[in-house]
Amino acid sequence: MRKHIVLILICLVTAGWLPAQNRYELNSGWKCHPLSQTKDRGENISNPSYSISKWKNAVVPGTVLTSLLANKEIPDPFYGMNNEKIPDIYDTGRDYYTYWFVKDFQENTPVNGEQIWLTFRGINYSCEIYLNGQKVNKEKYEGMFLRKTFNITGLLSKNGKNRLAVIVYPPDPVGKPNGGQGGDGRIAKNVSHQYVAGWDWIQPIRDRNTGIWDKVYIEKTGLVNLKNPHVITLVPGKRIPGDKQDEAVLKVSAELQNAGNAKISGTLKYEINGDIVTQKVSVDANSEIEVSMPDYTIKNPKLWWPSGYGNQDLYKIKIEFVDESNQKTQDFEIVQFGVREIQTEWNSHTRSKEIYVNGQRIFIKGGNWIISDAMLRFSNERYDAEIRYHRDMNLNLIRIWGGALTERPEFYEACNKYGMLVIQDFWFSGDCNGRWLDPLKAEDQWTRRKYPDNHGLVLESAIDMIKMIRNHASLAMWCGGNEIKPPVDILLPLRDTILPKLDGTRWFIDYSNSDEWSYNFLGGNGDGPYTIQPIESFWEKQTWPFNSEVGSVGVGDYESLLRFIPKENLIAPRYNPDAKFKEDVDPVWTYHTYSGVGYENHILPYGEPTDIKDFAMKAQLVNYNQYRALIEGFSSHMWEWYTGTIIWKTQNPWTSMRGQMYDYYLDPNACLFGLRKGSEMIHIMCNPVTKQTMVVNNSFEPLNDMMLVAKHYDYAGNETLLTQEVLYMEASHSKKIIPLQKQLEEKLKEDGGFLYLQLLDRNQKLVSDNFYWYPNAKGEYTGLNKMNKTEIKVTSRIAASGKMEISITNAEKGPVAFFNRIAIVDSKTGERILPAFYSDNYISVVPGETKNITVEYTPQPDVTPKVVVLGWNTEK
Repeated sequence: MRKHIVLILICLVTAGWLPAQNRYELNSGWKCHPLSQTKDRGENISNPSYSISKWKNAVVPGTVLTSLLANKEIPDPFYGMNNEKIPDIYDTGRDYYTYWFVKDFQENTPVNGEQIWLTFRGINYSCEIYLNGQKVNKEKYEGMFLRKTFNITGLLSKNGKNRLAVIVYPPDPVGKPNGGQGGDGRIAKNVSHQYVAGWDWIQPIRDRNTGIWDKVYIEKTGLVNLKNPHVITLVPGKRIPGDKQDEAVLKVSAELQNAGNAKISGTLKYEINGDIVTQKVSVDANSEIEVSMPDYTIKNPKLWWPSGYGNQDLYKIKIEFVDESNQKTQDFEIVQFGVREIQTEWNSHTRSKEIYVNGQRIFIKGGNWIISDAMLRFSNERYDAEIRYHRDMNLNLIRIWGGALTERPEFYEACNKYGMLVIQDFWFSGDCNGRWLDPLKAEDQWTRRKYPDNHGLVLESAIDMIKMIRNHASLAMWCGGNEIKPPVDILLPLRDTILPKLDGTRWFIDYSNSDEWSYNFLGGNGDGPYTIQPIESFWEKQTWPFNSEVGSVGVGDYESLLRFIPKENLIAPRYNPDAKFKEDVDPVWTYHTYSGVGYENHILPYGEPTDIKDFAMKAQLVNYNQYRALIEGFSSHMWEWYTGTIIWKTQNPWTSMRGQMYDYYLDPNACLFGLRKGSEMIHIMCNPVTKQTMVVNNSFEPLNDMMLVAKHYDYAGNETLLTQEVLYMEASHSKKIIPLQKQLEEKLKEDGGFLYLQLLDRNQKLVSDNFYWYPNAKGEYTGLNKMNKTEIKVTSRIAASGKMEISITNAEKGPVAFFNRIAIVDSKTGERILPAFYSDNYISVVPGETKNITVEYTPQPDVTPKVVVLGWNTEK
């Protein structure tokens, strides 16, 4: 019996079962072949007797390029200049990347009314589907954002051996990658993503991501197929996280499709908290209906909260349809959801939206998200790691940018888990869709304003995508497009009919920098800036009250650069005031979109870089300061100037150098840890202009009997206590505490120095600390370059599988151990173990102090982790 159980579990894993009903994924064993090398028709190719022995292995889900890469027919397009070695579809023509995909699978002819369904969760861009010599899709199937399900019961082979053949055609037109945002813009004539023709943070994807890019699965049901269940939760009043809660309301509905030739009556039901909720229903032959079930009152519900504010509790229910004639379950779906309610209000003081969750106002600290992988190589593990990094940055929202796609359910599952609210854009951008004059675009503004060509397909796709993701607690808002509204005949039905009917619980904003979101009283486009700023500007220069895009930098450290830049091109940029972007930059760096990120004047105060390693280290100093100052500046004016901000951007789907907190390989840089520090729920900080100390309390509870301690350290390590004061503070508030300008000016004048802030509770437990480094009166960090070396003691232990605890202790006498980068590496290869999640990094340790760091990672067989610490004035 034990052997049989193990065998069953192995079969379930290898077949790719999904967490719903009798369903399995077709995710291996595919073959592919270019259209240009065969003239055979789909009826022939899909016949199991047709020979595909000379066809190549295919990656599904995947694209043509991912299959070519897996077969080593192209080089890695993310490394060096390799992308230039791959033919672009604009030059080759669409047939070059038009491919057949074939999958043989075992499925016996069903009995007793069982129905077999074939579902595609995403193809790009259009396709013809054949099964066992017969065409499956009688009507045209096109559009990147459209699921399609086909009843294949009558098409299955009697001997159980079946062949599925799919020919996938690229978008049309493919667009010319001429260096513009979205190339010449014509890629937007399709209902698909736009970045594939190139953007200022990515080079063109040569096949425009043609392929069966999302999951394909087989599903077995009875005569009634239960589809698109919908769960709504209503949480009235203003709630506080905790064990005892007032009641909440659960509203559940589902679609029922009768594939039989006779009416079927039965009961739609689910169970929750030991109660069974039912609704009797009849479904006519060959028809489909939507059924709403009685509202259910959840007593003392466990609520879902954004990260930092409370738990991310989730419920799971099994919704099933039971045939009254035989009491058998015809079909069921398992739905996971969180009990929470999203609301918005207009703040008339800031002139921007405020977001509420369960009645509580949330100050938004968000990041703009493009896509997990530019070649659509998605995985649950990568989604989990990326969203966890966002949680670890103390962010509470992610915005899905409109030039990419509707994110996958697995993305939303990770956001549910880690407490990330999500704004989901629809598929428009100001660049391609005609907001501005642009000489690089092939067609004029008025023409581009009508993109895509097929408005009906846009609405059909929107309806389907809304149904796909609407049950997720993390989904908080819908946005019509990036920096532009959809055309009016798309916008109005989407806003006034489709969303109210299919959802009706979330805020819809017409476009990302709309005055309805954040009133643009300063002029301009309503977002940015996108370059490195003097850190003072984040505190003292007012920008849009809910800025949808602000930020830019993110060059990784030396180890990160090594992964995608050939050694001969690892040449540090050099300051040149006469150059276009005031820097001389290696062309490989330029290809990976370094140019224009603006490090030039911000690294020089630390001293001109001596080599690439020195440049990368000093870039991390700039990165840390930029993002700590950015989020601190916005937080310092919480509810006064701002109701939130969303950083452009927090991640890259390829090896770009623009705007990232971690690189494509999931290695975090100093941006992540500067942002993490500045975004703490309870945070102590100092205004770089006025040297006024401040405390930010993002929590729902006031702070009582807190102690603020401020110390100055010179570059020799000498300590001066500047102030120590008790403070009280209300909830969800920022407060100015003590000015330190006069005390610091004299101490920083010659060589600069350090400011160490601590916030302690009544038990003298550390609640927040912050470590600033300051230049001298001329704005130069001369003191840093004069610092003596100091010896640190590093200890580590494995606390649990995949968890390491590290302590770094600085000597009692001597200078600060400044800006230490901790990494865990494979002791054999020396390469970093990725992803790894650090409780803190790029840390400074004052004399006589110990800092404790926790690192979590996925253990690998035969890999022994080793700790490496590299600092400004410490030996490796």
